[in-house]
This record gives sequence, C-alpha cells and structure tokens, in this order.
Amino acid sequence: MVNIEEFILSVVKRATEELYATSDNIQIQKTRKEFEGDYTVVVFPLLRASRKSPEATATELGEKIVASTPEIKSFNVIKGFLNLTVDASFWAARFAEISAAEDYGMAPASGRTIMIEYSSPNTNKPLHLGHIRNNLLGYSVATILKANGHNVIKVNLVNDRGIHICKSMLAWQLYGKGETPELSGMKGDHLVGKYYVEFDKHYKAEVKELVVQGLTEDEAKKKAPIMLAAQEMLRKWEAKDPEVYALWERMNGWVYEGFDVTYKAMGVDFDKVYYESQTYLLGKSLVEDGLKKGVFFRKEDNSVWIDLEADGLDQKLLLRGDGTSVYMTQDLGTALSRFEENKLDDMIYVVGNEQNYHFQVLKLVLKKLGYEWSDNIFHLSYGMVELPEGKMKSREGTVVDADDLIAAMIGTAREMSDELGKLDGASEQEAAAISEMVGLGALKYFILKVDPKKTMLFDPRESIDFNGNTGPFIQYTHARIRSIMRKAEEAGIKMDSFASASLVQDEVELIKALSEYPATVRTAGEQFAPSVVAAYAYDLAKQFNGYYHDHSILKEEDEAVRALRLKLAGVVARTLKSAMALLGIAVPERM
Repeated sequence: MVNIEEFILSVVKRATEELYATSDNIQIQKTRKEFEGDYTVVVFPLLRASRKSPEATATELGEKIVASTPEIKSFNVIKGFLNLTVDASFWAARFAEISAAEDYGMAPASGRTIMIEYSSPNTNKPLHLGHIRNNLLGYSVATILKANGHNVIKVNLVNDRGIHICKSMLAWQLYGKGETPELSGMKGDHLVGKYYVEFDKHYKAEVKELVVQGLTEDEAKKKAPIMLAAQEMLRKWEAKDPEVYALWERMNGWVYEGFDVTYKAMGVDFDKVYYESQTYLLGKSLVEDGLKKGVFFRKEDNSVWIDLEADGLDQKLLLRGDGTSVYMTQDLGTALSRFEENKLDDMIYVVGNEQNYHFQVLKLVLKKLGYEWSDNIFHLSYGMVELPEGKMKSREGTVVDADDLIAAMIGTAREMSDELGKLDGASEQEAAAISEMVGLGALKYFILKVDPKKTMLFDPRESIDFNGNTGPFIQYTHARIRSIMRKAEEAGIKMDSFASASLVQDEVELIKALSEYPATVRTAGEQFAPSVVAAYAYDLAKQFNGYYHDHSILKEEDEAVRALRLKLAGVVARTLKSAMALLGIAVPERM
C-alpha cells in the first residue's frame, strides 16, 4: 500500500535534485486548513541552492512537480510555502486499497519483544480510581504496541507482602470474628480493605491516647501497641511462621478472587502475574556483584549504598544493615531476570509519577553495573486522577472504589441513554449490554484521551455526553453507520459500483483522514500514547457526522455515488471500531 507522505516526499526530492542538485532538509507537512492544498513544502532550506526568493523558488518547484507528476493536480504559493493539491484520482486509488485491507492500520511483525508491567496493586485494599487509570493505560499501550507488530508480554507485579498487608491481617484477627466473603456477602478485596481501614482507626485512637499520657506524636506512633503487633506479625511472616503464613495465604486468596472480578469488568488481562513475595529476595546477588566491582559501597552499619551525587542525584540505599532488601534491590533483580528469561528488547513500567525518581535511579544503577539494555527500560509515568470532590485517601476509606465507579458509570449510561431515546426498541438484554458498553466506553475514553503525564479531573456525567469529545459520541457514530449499512442490505443495495463514482471534496477529506490511520497507530506506539488514537477517533467521527449531515447516502439517486458513499461509511465504521479497540473500548452495532 502506498504511504502517501513518503510518496509526496519522494516527488519533492526528485524535483529538487533536478532543479537544485540537492534534496537535503526537505520539510513536508500537512497543509493548514485555512489554505488550499493537501501537503505543504517549506522552501526556505532550498534558497541557498536556488539563489532565488522564497516565492520564486516555490513557484519554480511547484511548476516542475505539476509538470512531472500526474498525481499532483495543482499548487499555490504562500510566501515561502508551496502548497500541493493531490488529484482526486490518487485519493480514489488509495481508498480502493484502504477498503480492501481488512487489517488496515496494523503493522507487520517487527521481531521485537516488549514487556509492559501495569496494575501492581497491594493486597490490602480493593482497586480504586487511580488503579483504573493505570490498568486502562497499560492495557491500551500493550494493544497499540501489538498493532505495531511487536510481541507484547503483559505482566502484573502484585505487592502481596509487607507491613500494609499485616495491618489488614492483624485487624481481621482482632476484630473480624471469623468474617469471610461468603458470610458477609462482600467481595474479598473489599473485606480485606475494610480491615485495613479498621486498623487505621484503632491505630489513631491508640496514638491519641499515648499523646494524652505525655508522649510526643512521633513517639506515640512508634509505640502504639497495634503497630508493634503488626511489625511482629511481619517478622513472623518473614520467618514463615505457619499460623501467620496460613492467614496470609487465606486473606490474599480472597483479594485475588476480588481483583479478578474487577479486571474482568474493566476488560484487562495479563499474560503473567509476578508476586512480590516470590521476587523480593531477587537482586541480592547483583548487590554483591556491585560491591566486588566497586560500584557500591558498604557503610559502618553494614548497609550497602551507591553514590549517585556525581550524576546529579543522591546516595541510594540498596541493602539494609540487617541484610534485608529494599524495593530497589528487588527491582534490579526482577529487571535482570525478565530481560534474560524473555530476551526482551524493551521493558515498560506503567507507574504513577510519584515514582519518577525511583525509575531514574533503577536505570542508572543497572547502567553502572554494565547492563546496556538499561537504556531500553521506560517508565510510563502518569498523573493522579482526582474527582470534583478532591483527592482520595485509602487509609481513611475515602477512595473511589473501582467496582463502585464501574457500576455507577453503567447506571448513569443507562439513565442518560433512556432519557435520549437511545434504547428505544431494545430488549432488556440489549439495553443492559449497550449500557455496559457505553458506561465503560465513557470511562475508558475519558481517561485515555488525556495525556498520561497530566493530573486529570474525572467527571462521570461529563464523560457520557453523546455530543462532546467522549466515548459515547464515537460509539453512537459507529452505531449510526451500522444502521445505515443494515438498511442498505435490507433494501438490496449493492456497493460493487463504487469505483466508478467521482469524488467530491468532502469525500476526499474523509479518505485523507482514513489514510492517516496507520501513521496514527505508529505514532501512538512510538510515544506510548493512547491519547493520540483517541484524538484520531474523535476527529474521524466528527468529520463523518459533518459529511453525513451534508450528503445523502441511502436517498442518493445516482447508483455509483450511493455505492461510494455506503462503502466510505462502512470503512469509517470499520476504522472507528479498530481505533476504539486499541483503547480497549467496544462499539455497539445498534443504539
């Protein structure tokens, strides 16, 4: 299939070689909407070779290109810019290629293997709104990378050990009275999260009491009996105490069952799940190796550090004085084992921006240890998600629970769809399925259309606007086109004769938009940016709706023109479905 930008570039380079004996620094860009033309050549870099004014150089180059290239219909010059207009027959040929390619936009196999880690929850609480952004971002980037021809391995590292887990376990032991998910009717992750909040409530009460007795707040926090008990429980867990270990396995099992329900509702999955309890000892041998090489140093308390001050950072702890690991130790070992076991070309971590420094250090330490593949570690950093009410606090039980938010989104989608008559004539089963599709589509699109680096404000009702830059708007556009296609099929209208129709300018513009889909997928993959795909899908849907408003399709009397318009509508629907799938969003056949 012809790459249009590459074709235009080759045409311009050939002409500049013949005219000026150079093709260096050729700059091509899409012509701005306020000017006539399809592609613009910036001629300023050619002036030294042409020895003429910008306008004269652009005119001479335009005349040469139009005379030698049938595909270029005309040109115009605006100061130092040459605007080229591509002939409609060229776009008709491109549309024939696009419509015939069922996997249009998908790249051939690249031979690269990329691992992407996302989700990474703690097993002491349910998934919340922040986790939703993480999961949706990670899953979408993985899907986009697959579309770019890469072999993608989706992984989850579950934080299933540490003091935070022991807090939930201890509170359940003290106050749970044998409560289980089955007895309470609660999802397992919600039940364990309930006792994490319970721990914090009792801990604060004990700290307050100790302060009343004369301790400072810092002293009280360290000496609170419930905190000391949690720390003792952690020591017992690390010593594999049978009773503590059994409780840990039981309560984590409840959480995993709950997580699986949430992941399924979100529409995300993983190829492999790692558990911190199995990986936290990894990396110790790397630290010993670094000590031998002189990369690390040992302090008097026996702790091991690396000095990164010369690199503009600080000193970083790698092993505590008692020989226990820190997160960095674990991540060093995990990175090494993943690259070696899977022969990775790239490793992407989807983690919030509060960990920017951690990943900067991780890459630098690996580099100093001699692992050149550290350059292929990427931290896909994202900002926090806030609600109109403000920030969330998990210890205080004020987080926006993922399950509750998903259910609320589906409920809101049902309510707004009913109000607008989008579900008229649908059976209860169809209405429920469409509401789920629209609710989840609204949530996913609203989150993924934002640049990951930005902190975002999530407004549930705004996300389900059927007329704005939203998932439901794009979903409805797809459903509208599918309705047109069904009516055409019922009427026995054929699309075989579409190639003989002449294109009007609005159709050329739609084909131009369709032709940009492969480059959009490629850019989104290079930048790890679902927002690029979201913007494309919205623009295409908006452009089609304008076209549909101005041009009759089913009532068009010219058979060839009607066939062309139907074919064009069908390819737009197919492309919208493909683009939304890259965001993990399903589109309905009817609405």
